[in-house]
Amino acid sequence: MENRKRVLSAVLLGVILLLVLAAAVGIPLLARQSEKASTPLTRYWAADSAPAQELRAFVSKVTDPADKENFIPEKDRIAVFDMDGTLTCETFYTYYDTMMFIEYCLYDHPERVSEELKEVAASIEPGYTADENLARNFAKAYAGMTTEEFYRYAVDFGKKETASFENMRYIDGFYLPMVELVEYLYDNGFQIYVISGTERTTTRAIVANSPIRDYVAMNHVIGTDFEVKQPGHEEESSNMNFKYEDGDELVLTGGFIQKNLNANKSIYIEREIGQRPVLAFGNSGSDTSMMNYTIDSRNPYPAMAFMIVADDDVREWGRQDWAAKSADYIAKGYIPISMKNDFAVIYPAGIVPAAEQYTPAELQLDQAA
Repeated sequence: MENRKRVLSAVLLGVILLLVLAAAVGIPLLARQSEKASTPLTRYWAADSAPAQELRAFVSKVTDPADKENFIPEKDRIAVFDMDGTLTCETFYTYYDTMMFIEYCLYDHPERVSEELKEVAASIEPGYTADENLARNFAKAYAGMTTEEFYRYAVDFGKKETASFENMRYIDGFYLPMVELVEYLYDNGFQIYVISGTERTTTRAIVANSPIRDYVAMNHVIGTDFEVKQPGHEEESSNMNFKYEDGDELVLTGGFIQKNLNANKSIYIEREIGQRPVLAFGNSGSDTSMMNYTIDSRNPYPAMAFMIVADDDVREWGRQDWAAKSADYIAKGYIPISMKNDFAVIYPAGIVPAAEQYTPAELQLDQAA
């Protein structure tokens, strides 16, 4: 009887010590166990989301070694995400790299740019085309900055608040369901790549200061490329004509190399990853090459492609027609995701659309004057 009492006392003491330790390091044990037991993609996704269910089913089968037909080794579990409009808000007046260009030219450093570039910045309004021509103007605006200066500016810009939402800085525009998805895939052995039409250094600055920073390595960021050289060699026709020396800087020349949209997305994936992804996520026609490259019939593994539809005009500024967009994507072999119906939550608490979507740059300049 005495031995039984001693055993029970030891067990009780162990439980008490464990609870004290958990409290000391701030770990709510029951909450952690409950969280681990919960269904993936239900924290910010709608409980009845069909795309979430398809993602869970896909991950389950390709990570199961017993499923010989569908199993994908970790080294081949590659998921590619477009950034703007897929991971984070691209609705104009919040589209990161476009607004960064406007702010740089009109407010932060108008003394560094030409009158022509100021006019371009002031003329941008909803419905503008983020094409190669505009990207060339972006490249010209930052000419003379070192890559480190440019990176720091992109980070600092992200701390500014957008006028399109209340309580949102530009860096806060990440969609919580997509952040949850990235984490879920990462935890299941997927390599996460961000394949963006935004310039590469800017994309790295955004990702490195975002909620997905722990899941995306900087060498897994692929974006539009601006020309970079060393000071004094900006006019050299070939980088073969000079060499990097200790202490040299790398500067943006104002030159433009390539916009990472449409076919360039599949080409960049082939060049920089070297194999087909098994999951792809986008939100527009400029992502379809990446989608098609992923679900190509020659992919040796099971593969799926998903498209975000911006159809939520209450919590977001979405104006896309779900019926038309979803039918088009399904016909192409993609799975559409409705922001309105599949996202239970879009942004952190307190972030809501402002009364007005944007203020024209020309009016802002008049108000500032």
